[in-house]
Amino acid sequence: MKINHKPVGFKEARKIVLEKADPLRPEKAGLRESLGRVLAADMVAGRNLPPWNNSAMDGFAVRARDVRTAGENTPVDLKVIGDLPAGKQWKGKVGAGESVRIMTGAPIPAGADAVARVEITREIDRGRIQVLSSVPPGNDLRRAGEDVRAGSVVLMAGAEIRPAEIGILAAMNISKVPVYQRPRVSILATGDEISRVGKTVRKDRIISSNSYALAAQVIEAGGIPLDLGIARDDREEILDRLSRGLQADIIVTSAGVSVGDYDFVKDVYRELGVKIIFQRLKTRPGQPLVFGRIGRKSVFGLPGNPVSSMICFEEFIRPLVRQMTGHRNIFRPEIPVRAGEALEKNPRQTHFLRCRIFRQRGEWWGETTGPQGSGILSSMVKADGIMIFPEGLERIAKGDLVRVQLLRDDIPGSIKSKGHSA
Repeated sequence: MKINHKPVGFKEARKIVLEKADPLRPEKAGLRESLGRVLAADMVAGRNLPPWNNSAMDGFAVRARDVRTAGENTPVDLKVIGDLPAGKQWKGKVGAGESVRIMTGAPIPAGADAVARVEITREIDRGRIQVLSSVPPGNDLRRAGEDVRAGSVVLMAGAEIRPAEIGILAAMNISKVPVYQRPRVSILATGDEISRVGKTVRKDRIISSNSYALAAQVIEAGGIPLDLGIARDDREEILDRLSRGLQADIIVTSAGVSVGDYDFVKDVYRELGVKIIFQRLKTRPGQPLVFGRIGRKSVFGLPGNPVSSMICFEEFIRPLVRQMTGHRNIFRPEIPVRAGEALEKNPRQTHFLRCRIFRQRGEWWGETTGPQGSGILSSMVKADGIMIFPEGLERIAKGDLVRVQLLRDDIPGSIKSKGHSA
């Protein structure tokens, strides 16, 4: 693929980034460590669940035919021949006129076909009870295999592992799970003006917030961040650090990709053998985005402004990481909302506006978080989502429907309804 020197549209750029990114190889992960990851193979049950008929309630294991005439005014007396707690087996057999006191989860003893729960019984003495209501066969009884049958596929390859999936895998006695590997993402910040967090900061320095925000985004997306530190605006230093960063599956730099005299990142990428595919987008923020490949690795040169950096990650690197980890849903969920204000832009660009979402008169509405400059990091902090103002559109009127990518599960604005009932 030849380098595209012209600005590339958002949809075309995203297609290019994702088109050759297959899931990574499978690996085995411990059950607890598999949360949030994606199964790389079908999981087949090696046993029934439950493994045997067992009681769903505390009560008495009985023969249903012995208590078919039982009622409040016509109780049926039964002999109690033993106690059966969970985790124990009953070696005998329940005969006519007999019962076994049974706890929830205990296996149903031979001869019994129902459970009379404690609430419909009355104890005469330790050796005898009265049953005050009839019960049908199978009452309060969990059948062997009613949840999962041995030999059946419990979970299919491609399933995301949530707490419920971990629970059923544990019930199947599966301690190691085949999941797709997590991509390693090298992160390099560049610039003479950048300082690390926690150091005494000179007046002419700024803190390397991008390094931390990007690492957090990598973790949230399901990847493993590898911190390459901060490189000065020096070609050799950038070359040295990026050479080490090539061990990763994805390489990300922050700043140094524009056209200034000290923007060396693109030249270093080329020297390392990176095939640059595009280097400018028709988006805002995130116009000077470099993308290329070296072998099967993806390489990104992100703008240095913090909002531009985070937005570029959201729109390109996050779906790439999720695709490489085997997820089916690689994009943020989107919902239609009504614009809470009139908006205008250059129709030749796609704009990504940070917005708050709220309910008003039974509908979802979205308003920008305030000033939308690419250096205003607080606009991301305040955002419930990213409003997409697509290429080809110049104006959005107040009340028009727009699409919003949700950045969070809890939307505070859905509780605070701008003074109107939802």
